[in-house]
Amino acid sequence: MVCPLVDDADDGNELDDVPENVRASQAQLHSATATAERLATQILSGMRVGLLHGRMGAAEKDEVMGQFRAGRLDVLVSTTVIEVGVDVPNATVMLVHDADRFGLATLHQLRGRVGRGDLSGTVYLECNAKKGTPARKRLDALEATADGFELAELDLRLRHEGEVLGYRQSGGVTLRVSDLSSDADLVEWAHGDARALAERDPGLESAVLRPLAHEVHDRFGGYFEEVAR
Repeated sequence: MVCPLVDDADDGNELDDVPENVRASQAQLHSATATAERLATQILSGMRVGLLHGRMGAAEKDEVMGQFRAGRLDVLVSTTVIEVGVDVPNATVMLVHDADRFGLATLHQLRGRVGRGDLSGTVYLECNAKKGTPARKRLDALEATADGFELAELDLRLRHEGEVLGYRQSGGVTLRVSDLSSDADLVEWAHGDARALAERDPGLESAVLRPLAHEVHDRFGGYFEEVAR
């Protein structure tokens, strides 16, 4: 069982892979700590429920995963710390709470954690998003395909590129003359031209390229030490 928050005191604003229009929602989200406690004491009392999240120490996380892998836990409640690098062949069912709070890339990685053995896996996505909303369209797309490249392209169209030279992973279009989601061929051609130019004159030292060198320095010197020099 996957939850977006570690505990109820978190507000969800630190989630990296959340579309901005969803991030602003004030809806109460599921937390792993509270969900695990509720399952262990009420809904699934008598069953062995484990808890895993990123604030636990490495040794503690390894211990919990070892117990789950060995079958000493019946249910594991976790945050997206299990997104990659977890291989438990006997895990066959996953429930993702507040699925609209995760990007397509994260959801695609999460569902790959079940059904890794001889038995097929089943993933349930739970959210409050209404039918026809962008959030539901994203989840419908996830349901319709298991192609990671197709989902990545859809995620780019829905969330845009964020800051190509920066830290924001999603948001409005920041490129002035192209759109990464619809101008893939143009981007590829420009990349090829840039590589050819860099191979011919890596320092942009020729007289004809000197104006380009000044433009590169002014625009991108704050991002790359090589350009700043």
